[in-house]
Amino acid sequence: MSAVLTADATDTQPPRGRLYWALADTWNVTRRYLTHFQRQPANIAWQLGFPIISVLLYGFVFGEAMKVPGGGEDGDYKQFLMPGMFVMTMAFGFMNTAMAVVTDSTKGVIDRFRSMPMAPSAVAAGRGLADLIVACAELTILALTALAIGWRSSAGLLETLAAFGLLLFLRFSLIWVGVFLGLVVPTPEAAGGLYAVAFPLTMISSVFVAPSLMPDWLAPIAAWNPVSSTGTAARELFGNPGAGGASWVEQNAVLMAVVWPVAISLLFLPLAVRKFKQLSR
Repeated sequence: MSAVLTADATDTQPPRGRLYWALADTWNVTRRYLTHFQRQPANIAWQLGFPIISVLLYGFVFGEAMKVPGGGEDGDYKQFLMPGMFVMTMAFGFMNTAMAVVTDSTKGVIDRFRSMPMAPSAVAAGRGLADLIVACAELTILALTALAIGWRSSAGLLETLAAFGLLLFLRFSLIWVGVFLGLVVPTPEAAGGLYAVAFPLTMISSVFVAPSLMPDWLAPIAAWNPVSSTGTAARELFGNPGAGGASWVEQNAVLMAVVWPVAISLLFLPLAVRKFKQLSR
């Protein structure tokens, strides 16, 4: 009798559509990645400790020798540096994404996912959601470190939250770059070579120095770097020195800090999903 009631109750449940199962698959993949990440304390120490070491290194070792645009002779370089460190940490995150994806691919984890009756987009979306959660943790720890060494946001609460939102938006867009590259490169060793791309992306930008202080031929390249747009926009919203600049892209940094991540996501998210579908061909 109870079996009949159970069967009847099950039959009366409305059918669940493709969107529900896509979201459920995405969350299951996200939980798998977070659990795997939690069981590797060395990775946690590296990903969360590297930003702290970078802040202490650049803030105190190079701080006295750096010029602060708009900060006067006695401008505090840490006030200029910290938004740049925030955006550098978000930008470097795509390397961790690429490394994790290529490791899963070479170990056959991706193939096992593809053999299951799950949404094709769940692997990429789950990886993205897990990395975004980790990015929130990294940004929180980095912000607490910045407050401890004297950095402050002189803007209001809404402007400060908007700045952190733009930082996470950039990280969100670069996740799909990492997923795509992780599916393209053949081995984890080859993925390590991607640091040759990551370093120029962050160094030739406004992270450490304003583009106006760079050589004339290099300044436009740095100014039009997506990392620079987010860094300049964050300084503007935080009320820190160094925001703005003479070029159009620097004068409209907040706008470009939205446009760049949208363009990157529209390009690499479909590429990542398509590459995942083509793996067995």
